[in-house]
Amino acid sequence: MTASDLPELPEPVRRAVAAANAHDTEAFLDQFSEHGAVDDWGRRFEGREAVEGWSDREFIGVKVSLTVTGVTRRGSQVIVSTQVGGDGFNGPSDFAFTVEGDRIALMRITG
Repeated sequence: MTASDLPELPEPVRRAVAAANAHDTEAFLDQFSEHGAVDDWGRRFEGREAVEGWSDREFIGVKVSLTVTGVTRRGSQVIVSTQVGGDGFNGPSDFAFTVEGDRIALMRITG
């Protein structure tokens, strides 16, 4: 499943997943709010520059691919379950997104 196949995804989440799969760093970063953050197993990267550095080292920079395997809503969060591929981590992973308005406030990577 691709993000475009999932109408229940909020637009910024759909665009972020699509940008990651296209290896488009700028489009990925554009989905985050000014103080948007990534929490990668407890390591927090806040703001565009920090998220970009993390992504260059561990996400888009290692040619990540995300195959969506499920979507769950839990309160204000949207949890996107994926199968991750690329030249970095490979395997199942969940991405919990907190969306505020039309931007991502937090993308938390869990199990």
